[in-house]
Amino acid sequence: MYKKIPFKIKVIVLGAFCIIGIIIVFYNAKLNWQSDKLNYNSKQHNASNIKSSKVDENKSLKDSKENEEKQKEEEKQKQLNDLCEQGYNDFGAKKYSDAIDKENEVLAQDDNNYRAHAIKGIALCYLGASTYKQGIEEIDRSLQIKPDYGYGTFNKALALELYGHYDDALNWYDKDLKIENRVWSYYGKASIYGRKGDVENTVKNLKIAIDMQNNIRDVARKEEDFANVRNSPEFNELVK
Repeated sequence: MYKKIPFKIKVIVLGAFCIIGIIIVFYNAKLNWQSDKLNYNSKQHNASNIKSSKVDENKSLKDSKENEEKQKEEEKQKQLNDLCEQGYNDFGAKKYSDAIDKENEVLAQDDNNYRAHAIKGIALCYLGASTYKQGIEEIDRSLQIKPDYGYGTFNKALALELYGHYDDALNWYDKDLKIENRVWSYYGKASIYGRKGDVENTVKNLKIAIDMQNNIRDVARKEEDFANVRNSPEFNELVK
């Protein structure tokens, strides 16, 4: 017969098993908690990566769209500048109507193009007396957009001179010379003083123009505006 195990020993053994069971349960719970925490962190990390990826993707799409729009705007501006330059060349070739048409095309797309207003304005003034007022308004519009625009200022002086407003023209030529050292503003002043028969100021301004650009001397020899000073020794010495 087997020896009967004392009750006390049974209690101790049972207690030991209970403690071991509790430890196992606790350990498994800890492992499960750590596993859940790792899974949670992993999900958070993945979610963060997905969010970051979407943000980067949206930013890339936005940047791409902005670059595309910028390129389109630059191309449009280049086309307008080219067209504006063609109008300027037409004016230089005395094709005033063609110049006006081209600048109108520019202004239809960009009414703040001060150069187009200035070219259109002076072309209108040269086209005839009937369009002089409109031409001055176009030049004034150019200067309203950009008050320190030298070419617009020069065109205002040139237009005033063209229609005999000599004192106002001299004032605007001086305004242009405060903005830029333009040879043709000096020549314009010399031409006005030539019409007035003012030898001293004619020679003074014409000399500056010739010193800046030597071929002005050849232009001055044939210039009708100097008829009233052409017989003066000072003028003839300057243009000989």
